[in-house]
Amino acid sequence: MKNITVIGAGTMGNGIAHVFAQAGFKVSLVDVAQASLDRGIATITSNLDRMIAKEKISEADKQATLANITTFTDTAEGAKLADLVVEAATENMDLKLKIFKQLDEVAPANAILATNTSSISITKIAAVTNRPKQVIGMHFMNPVPVMKLVEIIRGYDTSDEVTSAIMEMSKALSKIPVEVNDYPGFIANRILMPMINEAIYSLYEGVAGVEEIDNVMKLGMAHPMGPLQLADFIGLDVCLSILEVLYDGFKNPKYAPCPLLVNMVTAGKKGIKSGEGFYDYSQSKKAETLAAQFVKK
Repeated sequence: MKNITVIGAGTMGNGIAHVFAQAGFKVSLVDVAQASLDRGIATITSNLDRMIAKEKISEADKQATLANITTFTDTAEGAKLADLVVEAATENMDLKLKIFKQLDEVAPANAILATNTSSISITKIAAVTNRPKQVIGMHFMNPVPVMKLVEIIRGYDTSDEVTSAIMEMSKALSKIPVEVNDYPGFIANRILMPMINEAIYSLYEGVAGVEEIDNVMKLGMAHPMGPLQLADFIGLDVCLSILEVLYDGFKNPKYAPCPLLVNMVTAGKKGIKSGEGFYDYSQSKKAETLAAQFVKK
């Protein structure tokens, strides 16, 4: 597999394109908006410059990586030569099903179709295609160029050959693949999101404040980032979406999203991406807590 198509030029998509291109693969980066593609290439360029500053790569490496990426606003054009397609669009079921229906029509018959979904059923996505044996989850961690883990999720029909190929492909990217089966949240988010949700409940119920909760987990459990800060980094809307997938999938009340999380997302407080979440990320109020206004009295 030499030709890789990445669908979506956002945070995850441009990171995935970056690591494939840096590993020597030819990458077609696809997004419906040219502005998103321009921002994606700018982000990749900035990240490569940072690697040069840290003496991890050379200027020649940077230019070779960028030369390996071609951008497209037309999915059919961008996927027509793909050996592997990695979808990294918004975490929305309807959108992903629509994309995979289209990919099944326009990608070569032998192409593997992978999704970077963090929680949505691989089996359900595969079911809208005529190639369910060739559909698999390839869940990268953010930031993609830095994080080593790739969660490889087998759908109900995913073949052994496809799973083996994607495991080896991940190693070629200098990543560490971990194979898991297709159940809501897989492993990473099935464990992480209830922890984040419990931290939000602890805040909601007035057990402790934002910084106190984060400091307990950082200083007591050696987590590099507290759960509320991590939720801001992931995006509170993304956390809510994943918890809803877990709750719907298992019908277990332990996965029910905290009302505080629901209220914050409804109010537009989505974390770093909106400038406000459990912390304030505006320049004038860097890292000041905001969530107290929502806390249950």
